Amino acid sequence: MMAKFFFCSPELNTHLKFREASSDLLTDFLVNLNNRNKDNLNSLSKCSGMFKNKRLMEFILTITQQLKLDPLAGYHAIELLQRFMVRRLTDLLSTPSPEGAAAAEPESCEDAVFDKLKDKFHLIVFSCVQLASKLLLHSHIIDNNTAVGFLHSVGHTASKQTLLESELMVLKGLEFRLNALNPLTYVEILLEVLGHNEPSIPVERLHPLCRHVLQFVSLQRAAVYHSLLVRTTRCASPSTEQRERFVTVTEDCMLLGVGVIAVATFILYVKNWEQVVEELSHITGISTRSISDFAHVALTHIVTTA
Repeated sequence: MMAKFFFCSPELNTHLKFREASSDLLTDFLVNLNNRNKDNLNSLSKCSGMFKNKRLMEFILTITQQLKLDPLAGYHAIELLQRFMVRRLTDLLSTPSPEGAAAAEPESCEDAVFDKLKDKFHLIVFSCVQLASKLLLHSHIIDNNTAVGFLHSVGHTASKQTLLESELMVLKGLEFRLNALNPLTYVEILLEVLGHNEPSIPVERLHPLCRHVLQFVSLQRAAVYHSLLVRTTRCASPSTEQRERFVTVTEDCMLLGVGVIAVATFILYVKNWEQVVEELSHITGISTRSISDFAHVALTHIVTTA
């Protein structure tokens, strides 16, 4: 019933095989993800998350769906775009204006970048999707013939040379570091660990719904995290300082991962919900209260939207 309100088509889901990884391998994966998540949270830019608005994320996920890519490529493309735009923004804002120029201050960080890149922004977005497709060994790669045809079908004309230049610009902007954090990866690895630790939990059935829940939370990101901020601070109008500190919560992939699984469990197997939340807390070190708060907020928005 709930799935029909979500955007992702179930036929695009990759059927993963769970419970096949060894305990040592899962431990290594989990430690690596946890360390990378902490490193990311310790080095956040003040512009973190600003390029994850609903329209932009929906646009990228739509491209992913229409090109029949695994949803993992879409989430990875979103992270690549975020990193590229933040770096680009930092470079632009640190570059002195020409002498005598009296340009008005931009309304926001996004405006500063869009003013410089608006004519080729659609190419940058598509380059991020194309690069993400090349990182998935189990998914087909979007070659330049497909790319030119797709862009033409949505009203944009671009040559293969233009696409190559755009892709190279993104690669250089990211310093060729494409191994970005990806929230879907966190969800799937946490599901694997959960299934290993609690064999009675049907993670195979939770997995498709987790993808739907993650997409819902991603597209309703601003509303969901605002509600979580209000619930956490118990303040209807959080201060600017509280909002700034809360960025570490909105960018926490581990919290998002356990929250998504908790929501899916509540929808499908409510009788196992407390067991799953306690195990997720044990796996990640995130308190059961934090997981429950996230799940409560997300479920409220799902029901309200439905």
